[in-house]
Amino acid sequence: MQVTPTAIPDVKLIEPKVFGDARGFFYESWNKRALQSAGIDADFVQDNHSRSRRGVLRGLHYQIRHPQGKLVRVIAGSVCDVAVDLRRASPTFGRHVAVTLSAENRAMLWIPAGFAHGFVVLSEDAEFLYKTTDYWYPEHERTLLWNDPALGIEWPLEGAPIVAPKDATGSKLAAAETYA
Repeated sequence: MQVTPTAIPDVKLIEPKVFGDARGFFYESWNKRALQSAGIDADFVQDNHSRSRRGVLRGLHYQIRHPQGKLVRVIAGSVCDVAVDLRRASPTFGRHVAVTLSAENRAMLWIPAGFAHGFVVLSEDAEFLYKTTDYWYPEHERTLLWNDPALGIEWPLEGAPIVAPKDATGSKLAAAETYA
């Protein structure tokens, strides 16, 4: 496994070693020992799986209490995945990282607690898997407005995205609840 820090060093791109031949392929999508040696020491409590169609934008979600670290990947299709640093004490507060995750590149992204997370589907459909370090608590979930100009996220969109009502009315960064 190759683990590379992104422009926000706490967010890490993970590229597994893939063993392939005429029969197909095999790779480890999670190896606690290997990732611990790369600085990712996470205990996961929940796995989530979503399927979305082209143009669906989910996020930017976070939990103000019970913050979740997430290990995310795509097993069908492709997405533009975004993590926004909401840790006020961080030198990268308010900055984001955007990467393309796909079934083809098999890359994963480690997003530590303290970040808002979202993605937009680039392919006809995409299946998205992620592990979380804490459970989902709907009463603590918050949404950062995906198109807040203060974030400067250049979403690769063809027209208006398809968003849930909560995503259309998220908070701008200036008014959002954030972490210390």
